[in-house]
Amino acid sequence: MPTVTSKDGTKIAFDKVGAGPVVILVNGAMVHRSSNPTMAQLAELLGEHFTVYNYDRRGRGESGDTKPFTKAREIEDIQALVEDAGGQAMIFGISSGGAVTLEATASILGITRAVVYEVPFIVDNGRQPLPDYAERSTRLVEEGKLNELVEYWVMEVVGILAEYVAGMKQDQNMWGGMLTLAPTIPYDAAFVGEFMRGNPLPTDHWANLKVPVLVADGGASDAWMGHAADALASVLPQASRQTLKDQTHAVAPNVLAPVLIEFFKQ
Repeated sequence: MPTVTSKDGTKIAFDKVGAGPVVILVNGAMVHRSSNPTMAQLAELLGEHFTVYNYDRRGRGESGDTKPFTKAREIEDIQALVEDAGGQAMIFGISSGGAVTLEATASILGITRAVVYEVPFIVDNGRQPLPDYAERSTRLVEEGKLNELVEYWVMEVVGILAEYVAGMKQDQNMWGGMLTLAPTIPYDAAFVGEFMRGNPLPTDHWANLKVPVLVADGGASDAWMGHAADALASVLPQASRQTLKDQTHAVAPNVLAPVLIEFFKQ
C-alpha cells in the first residue's frame, strides 16, 4: 500500500493506476477506497489516459488522522499527493469532496485543472437549509453520540426517509461502517457547512482559483443540485458548466469518465 506523508506527519494511503498526466480523485463524505467501488471504476477508466491517484481522505480507510482537524490539513494531504506526482496534477472531486477540491485548487500552485460534480451547496429555497451542519456534527462527535450523528446525516443532510433508515440499521455491516466513519462527518461539514444555509454564494470566496474548472451535475438529480452548480459556476473566475443527461448524485463512471477525459486533455 503506497502512502505519502502529509505536512503534519499523517500517512495518506492511495492507489495509483495508469500512466500519463496525473489526476487526483477526491471522495465525498462517509466513503473511502474500499467502500466506494464507483471511484475505483472511475480510476480504472481514467487510467487509460492518465496516472490516477485514488486516495483515502484522512480518518478513513487506511489513512491516518492527526488531531485536531483543520481544513488546512486536508489541503496539505492533497499537496503531499501533488508533490509525490512530481509537482503538477489535475483534480476531480465529487459531492463534499468537490468543496475540498475547490479549496485545494485555490491553494496549491501545482493543480492545473479541476472538475467538481454536484457540490452540495444550498443556495436558495430548493431544499431545507442546514444552518448548523458544522456545529451540530462537531458537537455530536465531541459528545460521543455517533449513532445520533449518523441518523442526522442520512436523514437531514442526505435526505433519506425515516422508514428507509430503519431498514439500513438492520444491516449491521452498513450501519457499523457508517458509525466507523462518523467522526469524519465534521471534516466535510467544515468545507460545505457555511454554504448550506440557503443563501447565495459569496462572489469572492474562490477569487484565488485561477485555473479552469468544470462544474457538473446530473440531469436526473433534484433541482437544487442544478441550482447549486449554476451558482458555483457563476462565481468561479474560469468556470465552464455541464449537465450529464439522466445522471443522479450516484453518477455512472462510464458516463463521467469521458467528460473528465475531454476536459483534462484540453
